[in-house]
Amino acid sequence: MKITVDMSLCQDHGQCAIAAPDVFRMNEEGKLVYDTAPDDSLRTEVEEAADVCPVQAILVQD
Repeated sequence: MKITVDMSLCQDHGQCAIAAPDVFRMNEEGKLVYDTAPDDSLRTEVEEAADVCPVQAILVQD
C-alpha cells in the first residue's frame, strides 16, 4: 500500500491523525507528517483516514 497526500489541498485539520495515528501525525509546527508505505495491516485505518479527510487530500494505492 502506498499513500500520497496532496499537500496543496491538505489544510492540517488532523482528522487523519485521529483515524490512523500509526500512519499520520501532526508535527510540532502543526503540519501533517505521514508514513508513505505503511504495513497492509493498517489498511482499514488508512482508508478511514482518507474517508474522513475534509478536503479529500489522501490517495491510497495498492
